[in-house]
Amino acid sequence: MANIGRMLATRVASQLVRNVATNQQQQQANLLRFYSSAPKSYEFIKAELTGEKKNVALITLNRPKALNALCNGLVAEISDALDRYEADDSIGAIVITGSEKAFAAGADIKEMQPNTYAKCINTDFLANWTRVAKAQKPIIAAVNGYALGGGCELAMMCDIIYAGDKARFGQPEIALGTIPGAGGTQRTTRAMGKSKAMEMCLTGNMITAEEAERSGLVSKVFPADKLVEEAVKLGEKISTFSPLIVRLCKEAVNSAYEMSLNEGLRFERRHFHATFSTKDRLEGMTAFVEKRAPKFTNE
Repeated sequence: MANIGRMLATRVASQLVRNVATNQQQQQANLLRFYSSAPKSYEFIKAELTGEKKNVALITLNRPKALNALCNGLVAEISDALDRYEADDSIGAIVITGSEKAFAAGADIKEMQPNTYAKCINTDFLANWTRVAKAQKPIIAAVNGYALGGGCELAMMCDIIYAGDKARFGQPEIALGTIPGAGGTQRTTRAMGKSKAMEMCLTGNMITAEEAERSGLVSKVFPADKLVEEAVKLGEKISTFSPLIVRLCKEAVNSAYEMSLNEGLRFERRHFHATFSTKDRLEGMTAFVEKRAPKFTNE
């Protein structure tokens, strides 16, 4: 009887393990279906797939009356869209843009004005604005019109900035009795150097797209009506490569902000070595030797 009891207990335990595994698989499948479902409707942004293969996600800030000012709701919607797109393996890159008049003219001052120091500390104000900077997939900012304050900071959180020829960048917080709080003093310095960053942050003066390109803030400048098209083309090109290797490369470039040169070189070399454990590295080099297009599998 004792042996039969142990056998039954063992069978029950095994079935429970199988049930848990099945439930976990079902939950993962449900999550994938949720994130791969039809485009979600948002209040403050538009989110869609674009490009010939629909493998580039396009997020458009959509508060036209407020010049796309960044309110908490808009920031939350960007985070939600990024969560969905990063869970979709068919998407290789993401573009964030606004209108031709304004990428984002700053944070929503009306929403921010009543804040107190205690509330800012207790709620860790602006901490949730960093989702763009934490994305693993490449994000391209397509900046037309004004990118001021939080708008400029949002663009700098992206990996690459393309600008329309009428774009204007600035950190005007000094005129409001405050300072940049989402990276304006830090990322401008790293992108443009101390002197230019100091001038922008201490005067609130705007710079043109051409000045931003010369200073290293912007990668390329295009006519305003061609900007998004060019940004999507860039996303499409990135999407032709191995997503796994793209992520490793992005991580290596970002490490340059955090490490000394010797540390960064060591980090880069180890990531380079790591690619030799992947199927995509072998496929890429084999395809080159065989003079054919590679077929990457994200492995």
